[in-house]
Amino acid sequence: MSPGAIHITTQPQYLADRSAPDEQHYVFAYTITIKNTGSERVRLMSRRWVITDANGKIIEVEGSGVVGEQPRIAPGEQYTYTSGVSLETPVGVMEGSYTMARDDGSEFQAPIDAFRLALPNLIN
Repeated sequence: MSPGAIHITTQPQYLADRSAPDEQHYVFAYTITIKNTGSERVRLMSRRWVITDANGKIIEVEGSGVVGEQPRIAPGEQYTYTSGVSLETPVGVMEGSYTMARDDGSEFQAPIDAFRLALPNLIN
């Protein structure tokens, strides 16, 4: 199975009620949908994120699974979850990858394209 058999879509959202802009604290949620368009069942083993804020500060996050789970995704099925991140600036970018495992134990990387975190209606 090629990494192209995993399609990842992202939907970021600014959480105004959890943010404190006067304290340089901006909170975003992001919903990720992982669709298995391949012919083999896969399991999401781990994640790696690179988060960059508008000041150029880079945060790298690595860990097992997502939101406490290591979901198995059968061919034609999808898995959706929502998580969050806080930044010191009103704009940032996230990108990364998931380590996916096939049933035979072999692993591959499924890249997550960069997506923008930004306050709504922000002009730059």
